Amino acid sequence: MTHIPGIVITGASGRMGQMLVQTVTTSDKVRLVGAVERPGHDWIGRDVGEAMGGQPLGVTVTDDPLEAFARAQAVIDFTAPAATLEFAALAAQARCVHVIGTTGMTPEQIAALEPASRHAVIVRAGNMSLGVNLLVQLTKKVAAALDEDFDIEVIEAHHHHKVDAPSGTALMLGEAAAEGRGVDLKDVSDRARDGITGARTRGAIGFHAIRGGDIVGEHDVLFAAPGERIVLRHIATDRAVFARGALKAALWGQGKTPGHYDMVDVLGL
Repeated sequence: MTHIPGIVITGASGRMGQMLVQTVTTSDKVRLVGAVERPGHDWIGRDVGEAMGGQPLGVTVTDDPLEAFARAQAVIDFTAPAATLEFAALAAQARCVHVIGTTGMTPEQIAALEPASRHAVIVRAGNMSLGVNLLVQLTKKVAAALDEDFDIEVIEAHHHHKVDAPSGTALMLGEAAAEGRGVDLKDVSDRARDGITGARTRGAIGFHAIRGGDIVGEHDVLFAAPGERIVLRHIATDRAVFARGALKAALWGQGKTPGHYDMVDVLGL
C-alpha cells in the first residue's frame, strides 16, 4: 500500500473538502493520510470520518499542515487565497504536489505562487472538471474564428454560499475568449452594468453572476451577432466532477518536474 500516493485534504470540513475526502477514500489509486482545518475549528482532534457523520477513517483532523504534508505525496486544496499561499510554501517544503482549486485569487496572489513552483509541482485551475476545460478550449477557438461583430458574454450561476464573483471558471472562459481574439482581458472586461450605461462597447467581454439555492455550477459563453447567436454551455450537477478532476491532477503530478501547471496540461489538451 505504501506505493499508493498519500493525499492530504485542506479545508476538510467544507463542502468540497468533504467531497474530496469521500472521493479519495473510495479510490483504489490513492489513500487519505491527512485532513487539515484552521486552528480552533471544532473538528480538530476528531477522526475526519466521524466528524463527517460516518464511520471512522483512521485520519485525525489537524491544524498543523506541515506535519500532515510531510506524510503525503499530494495536497488537494480548495480553500481561500490567503490560506492557499501559506499551504503552497509548506507543500513546496514537503515536496508535495499541490493541487489548487481555490478561486478568487488575484493576479498578484497567483504570481506569489511562483517561488513554491520552483521546488514542487503546482497544478492550479479555476475549475478541475474535464467538461469545463474542454469548454475553455472551444471558447478560445470560437472567439478566434469570429470577429467583433459577435459580442461575447459569460454568464455563470452558483449556490448562494459562493463568496467570489465572477467565478474562477467564468474568468477562465473570459481569458480564453480574450486570448482567442488576441486581446488582454483586463482591457476589455465589462463586469458592472447598472443604470444608464450607454450602448455596449464593441469588443467588450461581459460577465454576469447569478447566485441562488444549491446550484453547483453553470456556465454559458454567448456569442451574439445580428441575426444569430452561438451558446457554449457546461452544467455541473455534482461536485464530484471537481473532486475527480483534482484527484486526476494529483496523480498526474507524481514525478513531474517542479513547475506551475494547469488542467490543460493534465488532460493533454
